[in-house]
Amino acid sequence: MSSHKSHLNKLTLGGLLITLGIIYGDIGTSPLYVMKAIVGDDPIAADVVLGGISCIFWTLTLQTTIKYVIITLNADNNGEGGIFALYALVRRTKVKWLIVPAVIGGSALLADGIITPPISVSSAVEGLKTFYPELDTVPYVIAILIILFSIQQFGTNLVGKFFAPLMLIWFSMLAVLGISQIYGHIEIFKALNPYYAYELLVEHPSGIFLLGAVFLCTTGAEALYSDMGHCGRKNIRVSWIFVKTTLVLNYVGQGAYLIGHEGQKLENLGRGNNGNPFYLIMPDWFQPFGITIATMAAVIASQALISGSFTLINEAMRLSFWPKVRIKYPSDHKGQLYIPSINWLLLAGCIMVVWHFQESSKMEAAYGLSIVLCMIMTTILLNYFMIMKRVKWYFIGAIVTLYLAIEFAFLFANIQKFREGGYVTVFIALALIGIMATWYRAKKISKNYTKMVKIENYKKVLNELSSDLTIPKYATHLVYMTNSARTDEIEEKVLYSILQKRPKRADLYWFIHVNILNEPYKTEYKVTEIIKDDLIRIDFNLGFREPTKINIMFKEVVKDLVKNGEVDITSRYDSLSRNNIIGDFKFVLSEKFLSNDSEMRWDEKIIMNTYFFFKKLSLSEEKAFGLDSSSVKIEKFPMVLHPPESICMKRVQNQ
Repeated sequence: MSSHKSHLNKLTLGGLLITLGIIYGDIGTSPLYVMKAIVGDDPIAADVVLGGISCIFWTLTLQTTIKYVIITLNADNNGEGGIFALYALVRRTKVKWLIVPAVIGGSALLADGIITPPISVSSAVEGLKTFYPELDTVPYVIAILIILFSIQQFGTNLVGKFFAPLMLIWFSMLAVLGISQIYGHIEIFKALNPYYAYELLVEHPSGIFLLGAVFLCTTGAEALYSDMGHCGRKNIRVSWIFVKTTLVLNYVGQGAYLIGHEGQKLENLGRGNNGNPFYLIMPDWFQPFGITIATMAAVIASQALISGSFTLINEAMRLSFWPKVRIKYPSDHKGQLYIPSINWLLLAGCIMVVWHFQESSKMEAAYGLSIVLCMIMTTILLNYFMIMKRVKWYFIGAIVTLYLAIEFAFLFANIQKFREGGYVTVFIALALIGIMATWYRAKKISKNYTKMVKIENYKKVLNELSSDLTIPKYATHLVYMTNSARTDEIEEKVLYSILQKRPKRADLYWFIHVNILNEPYKTEYKVTEIIKDDLIRIDFNLGFREPTKINIMFKEVVKDLVKNGEVDITSRYDSLSRNNIIGDFKFVLSEKFLSNDSEMRWDEKIIMNTYFFFKKLSLSEEKAFGLDSSSVKIEKFPMVLHPPESICMKRVQNQ
């Protein structure tokens, strides 16, 4: 725990550079499309430009700097951030409904991961239209996305080494380009006065709706919190000073250029009808280099969202929000993982988004609507975190009221995007919410209908069974996985399996329970000897980001028990025991199926049928627990919900 805390507060030059490469891709590439979205197809108006820059500056200040960098980064779960880490932290308050904002926020963040790569890469590649106005950029964007998703399986260690210097070049370029336009037009800095933001929002006919475009400047703020465990709080806070400065300089520079061309339309400016102010402020000779650097920065931004999606799904599985899927670990770096099914689903989603919208300007309509929902959910959970920390009620009230007001204003502004393309991310988010809610609810129903019995009542028969030579030995060591959190209880079906479903005699019975903790990284175990030399229980306490590799963990525990003389795993067959041959280990896993005798309500029927459908598509129990399939026996048990009353039958006598 202390190592995570020290990493969290460690400030180094290397850490600052790595932070640039990992977490600022999304928010750092927003100058590619924000000012273009604010101006739109209308003639350039000075009041819109000044008001837009003012809104951007104060959004970055209030939303990104104060809410996320200063306040939310304090809500670390043993050094880890993100909405599921925050939920795991605040669920200790025992407020059951907090699962709702957690699921909605996590789903919205995943939906955002499907729109970010297409809009970032498209915005960058469309710079080529400066030289080739008729160029169809869609095939190039799709090709880049396919390459990007294909290399995920190899890990990001090697690629990551190039991220930091490239992003340093990117942010330096943003600052230089902005300064080049500000020079001689220093009066543009008056746009930082909040009066211009107020004037735009209150007096401009469509001012409030322009907030939908303004919001694009802070969509990557959630990544600052999600990736806190990789970079550390202090590195994020210090590097943000540099990043925000370069972003503001670039936005102000674009504003200076636009005001200089007041009354004209973007599409009529520059070469090749490429009406993007980001490229328009570049000198002609630099544009090929600028397009190349922008494309690389967009790829890095996409990479950050993809890696974040893997982490999010991994946490969702640990919290029983998502079906078990295969996870691979491309390197020894803690926290770096690869989930094949999610990777290819994200790629399919990104390709469909590119084909559907064709251009980045049309994707802007779909962008932002889902992420603002995530920010609102984070604010709700943050409220309970501050309550846990005993923050003064008036401070909590002021903070939560301010940010809910800001975020609901952004939500209202983004609602207009629904028909223009926002429905894409909303429907994706709703589908993800449906999966998470169904899986969680089904797990709860299943748990409620799992009958537990006291082991004490079965100690005698288990002891006698172990010594009953009339029954063929099933295995030397018989291992059962159990969901029972109490050491004195076990599922009735486990004892049914041992005693009735073909009695299973073994020299030693093992019960293993896996407890997922609220903190991210921990690997502890506890051993309880229930029956001397006959029945042992092992409880694994694992952080919610730790891989569940029971096969390896169990071997390490047994090795430790043997070393300490607590257990003898030598085979009890006389001939094998004399030669010190180790006995065999057999795992027995139970697999439930929905019984035809169940009498369920309509909502339970939908939930459970959907649950078992996803269960067929998800990872099997033995693979999820990291067990060797050659030593695993799967037994199927019917799951009866609301069993029917006994049927009254009348016996008929034979004639």
